[in-house]
Amino acid sequence: MKTDQPSIAILLATFNGEKFLAEQLDSLQAQTITNWQLYVSDDGSTDRTMDIIKHYQKLWGAEKIQYKDGPQKGFAQNFLSLACNSNIKADFYAFCDQDDIWLPEKLNTALINIKANENKEIPYLYTGRTILVNEKLKPYGLSPLFTFPASFRNALVQSIAGGNTMVFNNKIKIFLESKGILNIVSHDWWLYIVVTGLGGNVFYDKNPFILYRQHKNSVVGSNVSLISKFNRLLFVLKGRYKNWNSQNINELIKIKNDLIFENRKTLELFSLMRDANFKDRIRLFQVCGLYRQTRAGSLSLIIALLIKKL
Repeated sequence: MKTDQPSIAILLATFNGEKFLAEQLDSLQAQTITNWQLYVSDDGSTDRTMDIIKHYQKLWGAEKIQYKDGPQKGFAQNFLSLACNSNIKADFYAFCDQDDIWLPEKLNTALINIKANENKEIPYLYTGRTILVNEKLKPYGLSPLFTFPASFRNALVQSIAGGNTMVFNNKIKIFLESKGILNIVSHDWWLYIVVTGLGGNVFYDKNPFILYRQHKNSVVGSNVSLISKFNRLLFVLKGRYKNWNSQNINELIKIKNDLIFENRKTLELFSLMRDANFKDRIRLFQVCGLYRQTRAGSLSLIIALLIKKL
């Protein structure tokens, strides 16, 4: 192991992932950065997932892979249980899904970016695009290219990147540990909200370094197809999007005093706006300055505002 490399804790949440897990683990081993440890939280798999993990632990050694039982409250809490685990210590941390493929330069690219831009006193999150592939790893497109700034006003109403692309610093890890496992909608959306809310920096890489496998058992898939975009609109119309926002706000209230002043005020206005009458909703929406990254997303945001489903 090259001791001059920063240490990285890879946080892998598993559940019945036997079909693709070995390929993902092989891609971790192929990383050009070697100073990493894999921490696995399994949410009660009933297939061969844990057999595969134990097999790789024998191959790589116990110092390379550690595993524990997950909270069994869904994927978001499973990932958060790793991020909040005070026994996991490293220089940087990377979320990892069980069914993707990491390109060899994935970790190295993230570390180069972080070391060039990070201020260790504030949260720093590296994230980015992915290459969309089918079950057999045949590419068919890229995740959306977002060009508007990453900010709290965007994070309140949109998650811009998957957790499988995220690498973050100790400032974030320590904060997450201090708050514990919250009832969040999604770990990646929550991380985006937290980092921007605290006044941290987010870097969105336009170059992809992950093969993001889309298959029928995906818990959260890409939203670039027409069907997925239509489903997102249905989420708005049926109130699911509103429920997600309510859930996030409930958890944000618990960390409200940690947010920078500007973002505390934005959160207060957002909460007031959602239950206000039509005229006040429009006015408060303009004051909040909320935005999404695409035309389709902006349209669904306006629809949600008009029909009081935000």
